[in-house]
Amino acid sequence: MLLLDMIWTFFKVGICTFGGGYAMLPVLQREVVEKKHWVTQEEILDYYAVGQCTPGIIAVNTATFVGYKHAGVLGGVLCSLGFVLPSLLIILSIAAVLQNFAHLAVVKNAFAGIRICVCVLILNSVVKLWKSAVKDKVTLCVFIAVFAVMVVGKYAFGISVSPVVFVLLAVLGGVVLNALGKETK
Repeated sequence: MLLLDMIWTFFKVGICTFGGGYAMLPVLQREVVEKKHWVTQEEILDYYAVGQCTPGIIAVNTATFVGYKHAGVLGGVLCSLGFVLPSLLIILSIAAVLQNFAHLAVVKNAFAGIRICVCVLILNSVVKLWKSAVKDKVTLCVFIAVFAVMVVGKYAFGISVSPVVFVLLAVLGGVVLNALGKETK
């Protein structure tokens, strides 16, 4: 019964959210942490971090992790399929029709509105993640360092770096700063 509930929950999340993995994060957090209590806030943050480093969409990876936690490999696979199925069906339906209407102003304006909404959803995710991830001076220092490296690399030198590098930098920074903090105590 739990597995069916999980599949149905991820199906609903998949059908009711737009904008990709980042836009789905607040909905996932609300469903699996706040409503269903399948994972803790800390676990969902860990899943997001690992999901960012693994191939695929963060939200799908998160569904896989939650399903695996509660029902093993079968749970991971079925929750992922539950999450992806609505998108697949919607995309196939839209693709069949949209090609004939993409040039219309109303369609272009609708997509412009959707993009703005997605930006707000992503900002909401950032605020929620910030509140639970940046808890002290050490985590703030790690955030500032990784953010600085990312911004300088991208905008000063035009270098696009894999998110895996940033996660590894954050791990290294957290370990070093934590070790330094313990030595000074």
